[in-house]
Amino acid sequence: MPKNDVSLSVIKRLPRYYRFLGEMKKNGLQRISSSELSKRMGFTASQIRQDLNCFGGFGQQGYGYNVSQLYAEIGKILGVNKKAKTVLIGAGNLGRAVAAHMSFEERGFNLIGIFDRNEALAGQLVRGLPIRQISGLYDFCRENAPTVAVLCIPSESAAEVTQELVNLGVKGFWNFTHYDISANYPGVAVENVHLSDSLMTLSYHLNNL
Repeated sequence: MPKNDVSLSVIKRLPRYYRFLGEMKKNGLQRISSSELSKRMGFTASQIRQDLNCFGGFGQQGYGYNVSQLYAEIGKILGVNKKAKTVLIGAGNLGRAVAAHMSFEERGFNLIGIFDRNEALAGQLVRGLPIRQISGLYDFCRENAPTVAVLCIPSESAAEVTQELVNLGVKGFWNFTHYDISANYPGVAVENVHLSDSLMTLSYHLNNL
């Protein structure tokens, strides 16, 4: 199956496979069957085989999956070795937390710049990187050519910043705002993160136990 034809639901499950396999690899497990993997992950064995067959299968009948090999193959599919140059816009509480605690390098990204409008933050170090003034974003991007941006800014600022970043060649957005990037820029990749939606989903589950 061509990768462009893989369903979003399958793609959304790939990071979970990668995470579980990474733990198994760390614990010294060398091989695992689809039925054993299903017990650990909560997917059916059939679902696992169908998902992996979208990318070529990787299993052997009577043997199952080589954990290290499957971990490496899913890593390639996810692009974790690409190290895409990334800028983070917005160095408030959320932006600082994302910059400081997210393992970008282990997930296919290289954070190279952090920007904010607040002049009082200029020069402060986060993750070893100085916070830069947003006014310098154009020159920085022209010199360093990032392809990904993390948006941790108010939604009312997102439209202007997104426009500038797209014009500067940014192709992907990890979007913590409520600005609908996909509707306005259908040619870029967007992953929206709505923390309040996640919290309300938890509230629903609590109220339906």
